[in-house]
Amino acid sequence: MTSVNMCRQTLISVLAFAATALSSLGPVAHAADTASVEKAGTKVIFLGTGYPRPDPEAMGPSLAIVVRGHAYVVDAGVGVVRRAAAAFAAGETALSSDNLKTVFLTHLHSDHTLGLPDLLLTPWVVGRKAPLKVIGPKGSATMLKNISKAWDQDIHIRLEGGEGGNKTGYKAEVTEIKPGKVYQDENVTVSAFRVGHGTWHEAFGFRFDTPDKSIVISGDTAAAPDVIQKACNGCDILIHEVFAGQGVIENVFVKKDFTHSEANWATYMSKFHTSAKDLGVIAKAAHPKLLLLHHTILLGKATEQEVVRDIKLNFDGRVEVAKDLDAF
Repeated sequence: MTSVNMCRQTLISVLAFAATALSSLGPVAHAADTASVEKAGTKVIFLGTGYPRPDPEAMGPSLAIVVRGHAYVVDAGVGVVRRAAAAFAAGETALSSDNLKTVFLTHLHSDHTLGLPDLLLTPWVVGRKAPLKVIGPKGSATMLKNISKAWDQDIHIRLEGGEGGNKTGYKAEVTEIKPGKVYQDENVTVSAFRVGHGTWHEAFGFRFDTPDKSIVISGDTAAAPDVIQKACNGCDILIHEVFAGQGVIENVFVKKDFTHSEANWATYMSKFHTSAKDLGVIAKAAHPKLLLLHHTILLGKATEQEVVRDIKLNFDGRVEVAKDLDAF
């Protein structure tokens, strides 16, 4: 185990102990805790910062925006529910399984949606009664319908086979979106904007406006300076995908001969994703207070330090490379 992981595990253990101790203090402590949740500022918690490469340290793309004890999940990569459970164990009470009720999908690539069956069914199995709200591009409704069909025997047994499952929490309420305001409640207003992600017909980024934060999530996108500048325009946090380096992804987990040549791979990356150098230009124009990187793709021998260095060629603001379970 690396020293970073040891520190993170120690922090999780300490926070879990503190949460247990607080629960023993009784109703007065719980009332005070509820008040502190109401006053707490908006948080971004990364539930997965990876991409299709099966990295055990980086689950599939997913994050949660937490406002006043409510969780709003964006994308549902592999491991989303388990990472939420880890955050809950570390004291992030908004990420209890029964509170995973709303998810926004930027697009329907598999690495962003393989956790959807888990997000739909596991919280229900352990007690969620609310249907899962899914807000995403055209095709989302078909995807959720097929997930439910694929698990129809499981659902039937849990409902009728003696397991006592509730009759609502396994359902999905899907809203297929267009650009503009797509969601609003007492905590947050969410707007969607189109991004160009290669040959996908529909891919979106999102802007979340809460009582104390403005947060823009690029989704997977080729460099789009005008789009991101307009969406952010001095926002508190810009969360953006990025790649750096040249050549192919050096996959240390699976031996694979890529059918793409280096030249074809470079063409693909430029049409589907944003280079670190381009992101520096974008961030300079959008001027976020904090730039958070996720879905970070390293080509060839590129490093995270190189990613930040390339961004800093044009952007002199704060830049952080997000890791799973990081909170900002």
